[in-house]
Amino acid sequence: MCYGAAMWSGVRRLLIAGHGPEVEDLTGVDEGPMRDDWIEQFDRRGIEIVTDVLRAYGERPDAVVFEEYEADFGRTFVLGDDPAKRRLRDDLATIFAAGKRFFDEDPEITGKRLYAEVERLAAEAGWELGGWHAGHLVGEFPHEKIDGADVESYVTADNDTPMRRTDKAGRRCHWILEIHLIDREREFGGFYEELLTL
Repeated sequence: MCYGAAMWSGVRRLLIAGHGPEVEDLTGVDEGPMRDDWIEQFDRRGIEIVTDVLRAYGERPDAVVFEEYEADFGRTFVLGDDPAKRRLRDDLATIFAAGKRFFDEDPEITGKRLYAEVERLAAEAGWELGGWHAGHLVGEFPHEKIDGADVESYVTADNDTPMRRTDKAGRRCHWILEIHLIDREREFGGFYEELLTL
């Protein structure tokens, strides 16, 4: 979405990986001319701009990276008017928001505690979790490391390690919260995932 369209889209917060030649080289997309005061223009309209969110750790130690790194973002869309599928779509966002609040309110939270809360929220809404985890670290392709030794990389029932920590290189850990809900009987499901820690 171009910046002009974003300004009128209804968003309240815009996260930007980088800008200028760096992003143009990565994506092949020319941003075009930008006003010098573009951030202030968004701010005047009540839209928060967070820049350089995905810069390399060495350049911005409190951020996740792009380049060779993996971070997930996903939403579920419903085609048609099936009320159960629409309820699932809506519950995904609600459960994500409640899971994020639970994370934000507990400075000592572990992957195990967050997983248990997401599982409880899903059951309370009448759904089942669709996988063995409810999220993962942002990093160098974390999904390639799914053996038992890397359980601390996931929001799972087996992860007793604090989520707010630094990794082996001393960088702050960032997390994806991944809500995957299913209706086993009717054989449909959906997911909602995004950054948890920014």
